Amino acid sequence: MNNHFQKVKNYILDLDFSILMEDESDGLMVIESEEDGIKNLVLGVEEPLLIIEQSLVNLGDTSAATYLNLLQKNRDMVHGAFVVDETGKRVIFRDTLQLENLDLNELEASFNSLALVLSEHSDELLKVAEK
Repeated sequence: MNNHFQKVKNYILDLDFSILMEDESDGLMVIESEEDGIKNLVLGVEEPLLIIEQSLVNLGDTSAATYLNLLQKNRDMVHGAFVVDETGKRVIFRDTLQLENLDLNELEASFNSLALVLSEHSDELLKVAEK
């Protein structure tokens, strides 16, 4: 795992993200890019995958229409998807990438997808967020 963790870390630094926390033994890293609006993005290096998760909002409106809307937005995402946690109230952006073939362009595309989601859908997410 060490070489995959180090490869991911090097890519993060190449992309000018700040590393807020890292724990190589657990394969975890928390990063941010203020200019992209990405904060506390969690990376899990878990063979054979890199798991990327960004917590977005707690839902105040958990109606079927809200979940349907989130699922419909997933269709427009190039990388990743909206998911909910086990409570059904927390909306998370999640993407999984294969570590074996991971390259800088693929990782950057995933981060760009998240930045695009934040810029395009933040108003709608705030409308259904817990007050």
